Amino acid sequence: MKLDFHTHGKLAKRLPFSTQYTDWLFGEAKEAGLDALCLTEHFNTLQFDEIYGYILKKSRREGDTLVLENGLRIFPGMETDIAEGGHVLTLGRAEDILELNRRLALYKTPGRFLPFEKLMDLFREYDVLVGAGHPFRAGGHIPELPEEQLSRFDFLDLNGKDVAEDRERTERLTYGLGEKLGKPVIGGSDTHQAVQYGCICTDFEEEAATLPELYRQMKAGAYRIRISDQAHFQVKTAGILKRALKEIHALGGDYVGVLLGRNDEKEFRSIV
Repeated sequence: MKLDFHTHGKLAKRLPFSTQYTDWLFGEAKEAGLDALCLTEHFNTLQFDEIYGYILKKSRREGDTLVLENGLRIFPGMETDIAEGGHVLTLGRAEDILELNRRLALYKTPGRFLPFEKLMDLFREYDVLVGAGHPFRAGGHIPELPEEQLSRFDFLDLNGKDVAEDRERTERLTYGLGEKLGKPVIGGSDTHQAVQYGCICTDFEEEAATLPELYRQMKAGAYRIRISDQAHFQVKTAGILKRALKEIHALGGDYVGVLLGRNDEKEFRSIV
């Protein structure tokens, strides 16, 4: 089972939710060879609940996952900022993720983010897996947390964006922390844009539809992280396209229409 542990369903958290864009992302994920992904959408993205409401309507339940018509398996999740600086990934049942998001409603702006310890206390009220997102990215301070707090993580994120920028440093530091804490290291692309799918993924020996099944394989090391030879190009290209699409939106344009070619079709029809 080829799984991307860190993905997003929107181009950017401050843009409106687009069902067409999300459908395109999930279609491209399958085309990129993924069997499953963890949808770790930002906890303070616009319309967080609507994203999951849409996916729940168009998928079937299998264990803790949501399976789309194209066969792509989704592990529901969330990416949460902490007061110390850094991001925490959470995976769980859709209902638990939505409830946690509602309980974090008062803590979604800088200056109000929960400290890591309090956030973990909240998460541990639920049957969820919790990971350190891109722990060594500039601006984050997760590695500086006390070891007794770091030990509360279930896994660490070997992040595709960071691997593309400096693979040697990212692998050395992330695997080093994982070994120190005795925690599995997994791979996630951190993509908001489909070009980035496949820059890194975690290939499990067996398919999993529940969090206990997934975590059993994680703890046993029954997986292999695969990094594309084109990771740097994929991440760089995805970043350029993301900036261009955001600028189209800022100028009042339909960035989804441009991406999917709808605008060209309209222009052609107007000409003929």
